[in-house]
Amino acid sequence: MGISSSLFSGISGLSTHGNAMSVIGDNIANVNTIGFKSSRTSFQDVLSQSVSTASGTSQIGRGTALSSVGTLFQQGSFESTSNATDLAIGGNGFFIVSPQGSETQYYTRAGEFRFDANGNFVNAAGYVAMGWALDENGTDQGTLTEIRLNAFTSPPEATEEITAITNLNTADVSNTASLFGAWDATAAEPIGDASYSYQTSIRVYDSLGNSHDISIIYDKIDAASEYNDGTVDLDNTWEYIVVCNPADDERTGFAGTSAQGVLMRGTMTYNSSSGALDSLTAFVCDPAADPTVAANWTAAGWSANGYPQCTASFVAGVDQIIALEFGVRSTTGAWASGAANVGAIAADGLPASNWEPQALTSTQYASSSTTVYQTQDGYGTGFLENISVGTDGIMVGHYSNGQILHLYRVGLAKFNNEQALNKVGGNLWAATRASGDAITGHPGENGLGSIAPNSLEQSNVDIASEFVKMITTQRGFQANSRIITTTDDMLQELINLKR
Repeated sequence: MGISSSLFSGISGLSTHGNAMSVIGDNIANVNTIGFKSSRTSFQDVLSQSVSTASGTSQIGRGTALSSVGTLFQQGSFESTSNATDLAIGGNGFFIVSPQGSETQYYTRAGEFRFDANGNFVNAAGYVAMGWALDENGTDQGTLTEIRLNAFTSPPEATEEITAITNLNTADVSNTASLFGAWDATAAEPIGDASYSYQTSIRVYDSLGNSHDISIIYDKIDAASEYNDGTVDLDNTWEYIVVCNPADDERTGFAGTSAQGVLMRGTMTYNSSSGALDSLTAFVCDPAADPTVAANWTAAGWSANGYPQCTASFVAGVDQIIALEFGVRSTTGAWASGAANVGAIAADGLPASNWEPQALTSTQYASSSTTVYQTQDGYGTGFLENISVGTDGIMVGHYSNGQILHLYRVGLAKFNNEQALNKVGGNLWAATRASGDAITGHPGENGLGSIAPNSLEQSNVDIASEFVKMITTQRGFQANSRIITTTDDMLQELINLKR
């Protein structure tokens, strides 16, 4: 092989160090690239030449070659952002993206996502992120799919339950013989302020998302009123009616009558010692009967939670069942037998002892009548206001009607041999036979990292380390170039021997 073989050794050194400098340059160029993973080069010696020596066979190396260019998948630091769709992965895994309309999948650590005009959750190149659609309980539906936002609105939900917790002033006196008798839907003002002690109102929703006001009107019962059953102390009993605007009442049989708008009527009895609500009666009218006749009002039905129910109809032809909680619930869901007359109310089925107080209940204290707490479970149509993503990858929509809906769960992938992934540009990797198929799963499960919302993973390039490598690579390149020049000088001397 002779002296000339050292030329080829020097050339191999120049080539490998040149490749190493290219890798260093690529790393430094991508020092600010989101989700970039730096690379490193490894060298190896090449096949050696065997030579005979006095001590036996020895070997002379023939230079160096590039062994591998490996990717360093160490975690990069996180940059906090104000964009809710900027995502980073804390730990192992890759986001899964796919060109729109294609089944080809790529993998990336760059979580700079946004929604395009069609609602697709895309990266900077327009590739759609993959995940699982969720039901209302946050459970995966079907297989991995493109994340495409279709739920720009939240559908309305009709009110099914009203909670109205009040304190009624024990010092109040009766204002009218009967609230039901005082209500006249045909008048410009169905009931005057002088006819009751207290009124509270709450806004409810029908099946179309339209809002309506329901009022609960209270008046204390005169202790001198006739009463046939001695189980109730009238000093602690109040009459109430649940009403809506008569113009909103679409129930059959009520239109045009003085009772239009009255949804429920009854009494409430308070404990004389504690002041807490003890029991109540509740009556509704069969739509086939004359609602102006008190005797046609019969005991109300029950909700599954033990609250009395009434029927409203804000949309023509659509009955809406609404339960009312005043702070006590029936433990049996049945009215006790008995009959009573409180003012104009025929209280058939007056309850006796089947009431259970709730954590928050209505009271009768010596203080001003007031609404302590009230709520209802309906809502109107909502419009999407913003999106948020949790550490578990669950994407939820926040709507103008106060609803929070589960939309998707962002999917992640991992590989048995991530070093064998193929870089395809655009911060993307593609699976290869050597890497194995992608193992997909939920963030935070089965070795996959969790999602860091409002964050982007920075490049993991270490500038200081790259500068050191640059210096050593430069010196290595210089040394190999000296091999060539020195060998050339030696060959020149050999040529000059013939002079």
